[in-house]
Amino acid sequence: MSRKLRRINQYRRKNKNLIAANKIKPEKWCISNNEAQVALNSQGYKVKQIKKISCLKHQVCISFWDIKGNICSSFFSYRIFLRWQKEVENLISTCQIFKEWQKLNYLLKYEFAYYQYSSAMEEELQAALEIRLKVLTTTAPQAV
Repeated sequence: MSRKLRRINQYRRKNKNLIAANKIKPEKWCISNNEAQVALNSQGYKVKQIKKISCLKHQVCISFWDIKGNICSSFFSYRIFLRWQKEVENLISTCQIFKEWQKLNYLLKYEFAYYQYSSAMEEELQAALEIRLKVLTTTAPQAV
């Protein structure tokens, strides 16, 4: 009796987020204690002092003391940092042709559907995408 092997990754979408597609490389960021504290405070954590920051490929591990003096450690998405928004805005603004913009738009739709973004950050990135689309559509006919 032969057994049929399963294809585990058959339906998994590969390279559909900005990190996996190598558009953004946050593991190379040097996140400062102040930057981490601001990001954690915006997420609702009461941070007294940052103890340690470890940047991994898809997330950052932050150890910190809370207001009560407890040591807390957890993994956080890079998407909570303002630097993430600036990097994505930079990607949007550097799109030179419509096809690049389409690929980036596709990646961002996936990002917004599967990852938690603050509503303000999502709105600003959507607006940046729309502005860049208008620029690309108005300059493309003139270039031809």
